[in-house]
Amino acid sequence: MTAIGTRLRGLVTALAALTLLAGAVVVAGGPAAAETNGGVRVMPLGDSITEGTQVPGGYRIGLWQRFSGGGYRVDLVGTQYNGPSSLGDHDHEGHPGWRIDQLDANIVGWLRATGPRTVLLHIGTNDVLQNYNLAGAPARLSALVDKITATAPDAEVFVATIIPLANSGQEANARAFNATIPGMVQSKANAGKHVHLVDMHSALSTADLIDGVHPTATGYDKMAAAWYAALRSVPGSLTPTGKQVVGTQSGRCADVAGIATTNGTAVQLWDCNGQTNQSWTATASRQLTVYGTKCLDASGRGTTNGTAVIIWDCNGQTNQQWNVNTNGTITGAQSGLCLDTTGRAAANGTRLVLWACDGQLSQQWALR
Repeated sequence: MTAIGTRLRGLVTALAALTLLAGAVVVAGGPAAAETNGGVRVMPLGDSITEGTQVPGGYRIGLWQRFSGGGYRVDLVGTQYNGPSSLGDHDHEGHPGWRIDQLDANIVGWLRATGPRTVLLHIGTNDVLQNYNLAGAPARLSALVDKITATAPDAEVFVATIIPLANSGQEANARAFNATIPGMVQSKANAGKHVHLVDMHSALSTADLIDGVHPTATGYDKMAAAWYAALRSVPGSLTPTGKQVVGTQSGRCADVAGIATTNGTAVQLWDCNGQTNQSWTATASRQLTVYGTKCLDASGRGTTNGTAVIIWDCNGQTNQQWNVNTNGTITGAQSGLCLDTTGRAAANGTRLVLWACDGQLSQQWALR
């Protein structure tokens, strides 16, 4: 065989090996909604430690296994996607190399797109590794937490101290940064925000690091155990909020079609099943919210019979304000029309619309 032939054969062999490796591990790039299961939305948020560098999937593997074993129905959410096939849901918001400020620049869009019930935040390691204005790191973390709670005020936000680092100088800086976190978290909690501390630094030691920064498989599982214990200690962090809006005529629930979070998604009738796309919260500003950040909305600000009822980012407009009346009707504050089913139908998939109030059973609803 010629030298060129030998090199070509070697190249083919190498490519085959890479193909096998790619088949064994799910790589980044899949859509965030690919594995939506209607469970409580939990966003793993952070850097490469959330992504799972060295052990693809990282702590999310052990956390998912604990959710499944504990009987919790959870939907991990985020714009990133990776991990092994044994990880039942690969979505996350872990960005290798990112600092606090980089998460801060993107967090509002991510929260609005995914509407998490719970956020797991582990960030600050790269601020230390890059020696990036460490004196300002605590203030940056505080501002990030404020942005999360402002965008998703009903979400439970778990803020972790960062895990140990093998380098002694960097570890000293990590400890100094970590020392500021409990007071910051307590101040948010005292102000009525749903913010909770997770002492992740104490959960691991440098013996649990594979490269001085990222955990081994055992170390990641220790992180999973710490997250799981914290979540279970906060009632509601793993259960939906809100109530079902149930049609009197149909006995079915107002349901966001396809468990989608996209603006403009239709609201329909569907068998009540306890999923988050059927969990509505009536707010003091007369909104009916779902996923924490989306509102029941009269499409195009319409005020005529047949106007489609959809979800949209909550924006305070009157077409997102509703009166839940004692006679069982739900009327639009802008239009005065009743929430109704298309053609007075009662089957799964029937779209909800606005229609002139006429006392029909298709316009009767109960919040349960």
